[in-house]
Amino acid sequence: MPKILIDLDRCKGCGLCVAFCPKGALAMSSRLSRRGVNPPEMVDEDACTGCANCAVICPDACIEIIETTAAKT
Repeated sequence: MPKILIDLDRCKGCGLCVAFCPKGALAMSSRLSRRGVNPPEMVDEDACTGCANCAVICPDACIEIIETTAAKT
C-alpha cells in the first residue's frame, strides 16, 4: 500500500500534484502551513495507486512515495 509523504516546509502550495492525481486522492488543505500556504493532503488513501504522478510533477520535489506493508492479522 503506497503512502505519500509531503514536505510541508518546502511545499509552495501550487496545486500541481492535486491537478495531476488521476484518482483524486489529493486535495488542497484548508489549513495553512508554516509557509502560509495551503498544502496538499491525502483525502482518499484507498484511491492512491502509488503512480507517483504527484511526485514527478512537483516542481520543488516535496513529495515522496513509499510502499508500506499492511499488518497481517
